[in-house]
Amino acid sequence: MNMKIWKKRDVKILESLEERRSYYDINKNLPVEEEKVFDLVEKATELVPDAFNMKSSRVVVAVGEKHNQLWDNIYNVFQGKVPREKIDSFKNGYGTILFFYDNDVVKSLQSQFPTYADRFPDWASQSSGMLQLSIWSGLRELGIGASLQHYNPVIDDMVREMFNLPESYILNAQMPFGGIGSHPAPKEKEDISKRVKIEK
Repeated sequence: MNMKIWKKRDVKILESLEERRSYYDINKNLPVEEEKVFDLVEKATELVPDAFNMKSSRVVVAVGEKHNQLWDNIYNVFQGKVPREKIDSFKNGYGTILFFYDNDVVKSLQSQFPTYADRFPDWASQSSGMLQLSIWSGLRELGIGASLQHYNPVIDDMVREMFNLPESYILNAQMPFGGIGSHPAPKEKEDISKRVKIEK
C-alpha cells in the first residue's frame, strides 16, 4: 500500500501507534497527575471489545510502595536468576499495570456456548491484548513511557497473594510505566508486503 495516500491527521490511531514504543529508561517523574492514568485505564477497560461481550479483562494498577514491592517480590521469586539491574529498571518507574482475564467468566461462557468452548480462553487473551495496546498507546499520548513484560506464570501465585486476587485471575502481562528518561532508537523501516497481502 502506498502510505502517501493518507495523512496522519486522517487516521489518528496510526499516529498514536507510531509513537508507542518500548521505553526501558523510565523514572518516577510522571508528567501528568496519576489520576489521568487511572482514568485512562478505567475508560480503556470499559471500551475495549470482548467476544460475546464477556467482559473478561481484569486490571490492577500498582503505584507507590505497592509498585516497588511488586518488583522486589518478582526479583525474589526468580531467586536472582533475573539481574537486579533489570528488575530495578522497572522498579525505577512510577507504577505497574497488571493485566489479567477472569477464568470464571471464561468458564461460564464455555458452559453456555459449548460449541465454542475451546475458543473462549483465546478470545479472552485477545481482548486482553487489545486492552494492553490501547493503554500502552494512551500512556504515550500522555507523555508517559512504558514497556510490556511477561514474568508470568512464574510470578502468578505471588501476584495473586500480594494483591488478594482470586485464583480465577489469569495473569497475562505486566506494564511498568513512568516518566521518560531517554527515547529508544528509531525503528528500522520494514517491507510490510512480506506480512500483509492485499487482494482485489
